[in-house]
Amino acid sequence: MFNLRRRPSPSYSSSYYGSRKKKQRIPKLWIIAAIPLGILGLEILLRVGTGILGKSDELTSYVGEPEIAADYHLKPLNQVGQPMQGVSGHGSLAIQETPLTGFKLVGNQKNNAVQINAQGFRSKEAVNLSKPKNEVRIFVLGGSSAFGQFNSGNQATFPALLETRLNQQVQEQKSNTKKFRPDVLPYYADELEKVLKLPPKIRDGQYRVINAAVPGYTSGNTLTQVASQILAYQPDVLVVMDGYSDLLLPSQQEAASIEVADRLLSNASGHFMASLSQGLGDFFSSLYLVKSVQYWILKPKASIEQLVDPLSSSNQGLADRLASQPEELNRRADRYGKYLLQLARLSNASKASLVIALQPEVSQRQNLTAKEKQLVEQLGTPYRQRVQLGYQRLQQTIDQVNKQAPGITTVQLQDALNQFQGNAFQDPIHLTDAANQTIADRLYDKIVTQLQVQPKPFTGGQP
Repeated sequence: MFNLRRRPSPSYSSSYYGSRKKKQRIPKLWIIAAIPLGILGLEILLRVGTGILGKSDELTSYVGEPEIAADYHLKPLNQVGQPMQGVSGHGSLAIQETPLTGFKLVGNQKNNAVQINAQGFRSKEAVNLSKPKNEVRIFVLGGSSAFGQFNSGNQATFPALLETRLNQQVQEQKSNTKKFRPDVLPYYADELEKVLKLPPKIRDGQYRVINAAVPGYTSGNTLTQVASQILAYQPDVLVVMDGYSDLLLPSQQEAASIEVADRLLSNASGHFMASLSQGLGDFFSSLYLVKSVQYWILKPKASIEQLVDPLSSSNQGLADRLASQPEELNRRADRYGKYLLQLARLSNASKASLVIALQPEVSQRQNLTAKEKQLVEQLGTPYRQRVQLGYQRLQQTIDQVNKQAPGITTVQLQDALNQFQGNAFQDPIHLTDAANQTIADRLYDKIVTQLQVQPKPFTGGQP
């Protein structure tokens, strides 16, 4: 009749529910505590293990990219020499803000691939302002391609190879005089015909080819560099190899600059958040757990955009950064021509010869290797079309400048690479060590025409 409910035992209920609460609470605490402890334990085990295997130094120095890339990765410093916040500090090649050129390479720095002297030039030896009487100075100017980006060392760059060949020529002239034209031409016609077939001598002296190129420079940066620094070193020849970066730089900008500085001026709060994020990112990337996964498993590589433009933090692809409209392309080419013309006038006033060369680009090359074909396909059709138009327009600009300032020597480096066998490009614009010899040889052929010693005619009367 009555619906009686059994009341649970108070002791049983309290113990049962209490134990359930304890079982639910304790695992959560343990899980929370176990995460950092587990990470710490794995970190310790990895450090001990890599130490035993002798891989500790190798992993410690790893910064998330191949060693050669890290050696060329730029490390921006402000005007007082402090690292800039909000930009990755993993690079080992330090550049510093300057009021004139925008930025420069910091002097007296060295890593496994690059050595910079006290003047900020890529050289082991310092360059004195006072030029020795027997020294012939050739300055190579431009951006990362002229600098020798990703080459194995200073001696593998084309400026170093050019210097070696010029000095070898001088030594050959001294040791084998009969292989070159004499200082005084012979009297008899048959003898004259023979000696004129011999190669001419070049000026005697010690040749110094100074690599003053700076990664990221455009023609605007180079012009300011020449006016404010290079001319003081009394150059005999200026070799300028650039053009590609001018195609990427928007027409409203006169020269390249450290982008993080521009962002700081326009967005301080955003810069602060970027600095905070960078700090956290640097902390986690320093963990052996992260490094070991990257180093042995993921093996990340820099994007093509990062390889080509070491200063840019843009998320745009190269095709998007090239001018898509003819009007914008013309403005960029006109800016390039304006600076070349000013550079020609500066060099003429200082009595230095000027050699201008468009830097080679992979999609312009004939007879691509399999690796280069893959790279060109990766760049895409819009890129190939825009860069082709860009190079045509830059060459027209160089021809116009040559008419306005006669005496400029132009060099077709792209043609030289078309005859080169093997991989010439590491990425769209940076050359391999082997290809640098081809560039050095082509520049040598052009430069020696300005350094040739003209034999004196026979004036001693009939022999």
